[in-house]
Amino acid sequence: MDHLTTAELESRLGEVRESPTDGGTLKLIVQRPDVDMRVVLAEGELNREEGLAGDSWNQRSSNRTEDGGPHPGMQLNIINSRFLAMVAQSEERMPLAGDQLVVDLDISAANLPAWTKLSIGEAVIEITDQPHTGCAKFTQRFGLDAQRFANSELGSEMKLRGVNARVITPGRIRQGDKITKL
Repeated sequence: MDHLTTAELESRLGEVRESPTDGGTLKLIVQRPDVDMRVVLAEGELNREEGLAGDSWNQRSSNRTEDGGPHPGMQLNIINSRFLAMVAQSEERMPLAGDQLVVDLDISAANLPAWTKLSIGEAVIEITDQPHTGCAKFTQRFGLDAQRFANSELGSEMKLRGVNARVITPGRIRQGDKITKL
């Protein structure tokens, strides 16, 4: 598959900018039961122990914690559905990003600063201050230009690679749920 160039990404950014600032939609729930495994769920359970029930977040090491264990501020990875659709180029490839929640919502730093709470279905989550810059797998799957663009100054402001969050109030979430800023 040919990856999009920086020029192609820039030319399509208008659609991402049109993402709703509130009242967005949960488009995709992706569970990662193991490394490189993805399960797309119609509904899922968010809890404080696992983030997304059945996900392997709580088994993953982090260089951002003293003991190397999972970082509590990185339970959930959230990415804008419009940007992901652009770089993935097909619905089937969207789960490859590795983000558990794919949302049609403006996740920029200006719209969702750290500690913003969001209601999704029965759950409440909180955006954290932990940066989400992606990894070599994102580059491999979507291209070097996509990785560089997502981490550029503009991409970082818009949080194109996504944001990290943690569960505040456990509860059920479903594809299509409305997302509301609290």
